[in-house]
Amino acid sequence: MNEVIRTENLLKVYNEGMSNEVIALDRVNIKIKKGDFVAITGPSGSGKSTLLHMLGVLDKPTSGKVIIDDIDVSELSDDEKTEIRREKIGFVFQQFNLIPLLTAIENVEMPIQLSGKDKTKSSSRALELLKIVNLENRRDHFPNQLSGGQQQRVAIARSLANDPNIILADEPTGNLDSKTSQEIVKLLKDLNLKGYTIVVVTHDASIAKFASKKVYMRDGKVDNHEK
Repeated sequence: MNEVIRTENLLKVYNEGMSNEVIALDRVNIKIKKGDFVAITGPSGSGKSTLLHMLGVLDKPTSGKVIIDDIDVSELSDDEKTEIRREKIGFVFQQFNLIPLLTAIENVEMPIQLSGKDKTKSSSRALELLKIVNLENRRDHFPNQLSGGQQQRVAIARSLANDPNIILADEPTGNLDSKTSQEIVKLLKDLNLKGYTIVVVTHDASIAKFASKKVYMRDGKVDNHEK
């Protein structure tokens, strides 16, 4: 079956038991297979980003399970969750989240060094990843010297730093113009063709059309009737 992610009755409630209680995820069940390109879509406030954060082990469910590579991550310690994120998952965010005082190659290099690799190996790996996103000629540029699209490509290179098999992206084209968005969409598709499992929260129809699987969220639930 090659299932890499599964959720079982995933529930996330904010302010539980209070007058302003919000059910962000309402018993969500999804399955993602190795090599899938999944687009999570739906209106604002439907639970898309909350679901992505759960899949990325960035937040804890109120109840239910997130299972990654047959591991129930909700049962893990904080250190074990950190290890899962570092080894199995790469993250790409709408705001890029690059460190301003580091160059492009240093931004990509940082998670490699944090995993324990030495400086020579991490530099070599970072340059290899910048070549994948066609930015090796901007290796020594700081984020404020790069365009939005270039910053996002650096962020994608960084997401690959520790060779994860899952890439989670939250509105990766949200701050980009249409031409640059198309470049990012093509890059994500190319990575998918190389075997990476891609899960993207998006309002961008050009990303959604490439998806092998679509998850439409409404009011914290997966709407199976939506095409």
